[in-house]
Amino acid sequence: MKWCGTRRPVGALLALTAAGGLLISGCSAGSGGDTKARDSSYARGGPAPLPVPDRGSGGRHDGDRREGEQEDSLEVAPDPDYLSTFALDVDTASYGYARRTLAEGRLPDPSAVRPEEFVNSFRQDYERPAGDGFTVTVDGARTDEEDWSLVRVGLATRTAGPDGERPPAALTFVVDISGSMAEPGRLDLARDSLATMTDQLRDDDSVAVVTFSDEAETVLPMTRLGGNRGEVHDAVDSLEPTDSTNLGAGVETGYETAVEGLREGATNRVVLVSDALANTGETDADAILERIAESRREHGITLFGVGVGSDYGDALMERLADRGDGHTVYVSDEEDAREVFCEQLPRNIELTARDAKAQVAFDPETVAEFRLVGYDNRRVADEDFRDDGVDGGEVGPGHTVTALYAVRTRPGAAGHLATATVRWLDPDSRTPHEETGGLEAGDLARSVWGAHRGLTVTATAAYFADSLRSRDHRYGALPGAPAPGELSGRAGDLADRTEDADVRELARAIRAAERLE
Repeated sequence: MKWCGTRRPVGALLALTAAGGLLISGCSAGSGGDTKARDSSYARGGPAPLPVPDRGSGGRHDGDRREGEQEDSLEVAPDPDYLSTFALDVDTASYGYARRTLAEGRLPDPSAVRPEEFVNSFRQDYERPAGDGFTVTVDGARTDEEDWSLVRVGLATRTAGPDGERPPAALTFVVDISGSMAEPGRLDLARDSLATMTDQLRDDDSVAVVTFSDEAETVLPMTRLGGNRGEVHDAVDSLEPTDSTNLGAGVETGYETAVEGLREGATNRVVLVSDALANTGETDADAILERIAESRREHGITLFGVGVGSDYGDALMERLADRGDGHTVYVSDEEDAREVFCEQLPRNIELTARDAKAQVAFDPETVAEFRLVGYDNRRVADEDFRDDGVDGGEVGPGHTVTALYAVRTRPGAAGHLATATVRWLDPDSRTPHEETGGLEAGDLARSVWGAHRGLTVTATAAYFADSLRSRDHRYGALPGAPAPGELSGRAGDLADRTEDADVRELARAIRAAERLE
């Protein structure tokens, strides 16, 4: 199979998403592990200046949530709170897996639907910065529900440069060869993907291969590709499904292999390819990653999860990637794999920002209440926004990150509505930087269905995700949601207007879901 040839700075997958910019040479065309989920989804009350809001004396803020309590996207924060803070996230696995599930005639489990991953699955045309860091775009439009609008915060990094400009890569592929991987579209797709990737890497890149079933084994130690591609191909071709799934052993051995083959000046990654259906050994994400904590923290080795299979342990893979400062994607077929290898992988090898967080400050003179759509496990306490010891997300070149808010404006609102600030650390010097963007209440004049293409696509994806998880009583309907059966028509019209194949696929998925409701 062959697939592809504001404020100035302060201070001085989908297969194998982690391979990042490795395939740029053949294709011409990130996690808040320790982040505390402590910000509210709705807010109403008095003023809250940046950077640290006055908490007041009464009520309990989301930041006081106790360990193990259930997060609830509809929790209302007491006064005062007009800030919303979260770690950036570029995962897309939830949307990919939902499409696969719907194509098989099943509705996805509401708990596996993460709206931010639906929204971030679509290309956006935000302005790009010239160097490392972000641009901030804030826009919005009115919904069909009185006084409610959707406000979009868009963050973009620079475009990926030519392949020769990236650092060399040292990749440790940890491949699940358990019995469940024998299903078509699992291990066979992983083998073909790895083989294609091997032909596209540069001679100064390195690859290691670890397999796991009931035990883990290093099939190929870290090997420089120049003059050794045949050896890598032999290791990949030898992958065959065997027994049970000891995912914990695979991750631990993968990190040990990555540390042994660590290359200074290179991008060191562990790439986990699995259906994440762990049934042997350690199966808890936190416990698995605690065993390799030193490798993660001292050596900066990050974990990228690539999900495959019709039965897929989404929750475990997503948690592993978050705790491992990485990303997840889901791949169901060759088309997905082609998109990842030629378009998405270049964004995930080189870092342009570490520990990136966003904070949106709403103006209490114009905003009555607001809700952040999704990012439920990426919330950060407002006072931790400028605490660079609190984990954020890792983001590479070519990425866009979108956050959507439902906002109820005050009657006759005029003037400033919101200011969005993104803060990140330089990937090498760890110097902090910030950039901001703002929005006025008068910019909300249009209907969301007649707005800029990108905003309408974002709204459609968010409404779709909201409808899929609204069967879970913990989640309420997003304001302005189309009536049952109407969303697919909206999506179809949007696909015709944009002539976008990805939007056309979204419309098909929405129709499939409406038939199953």
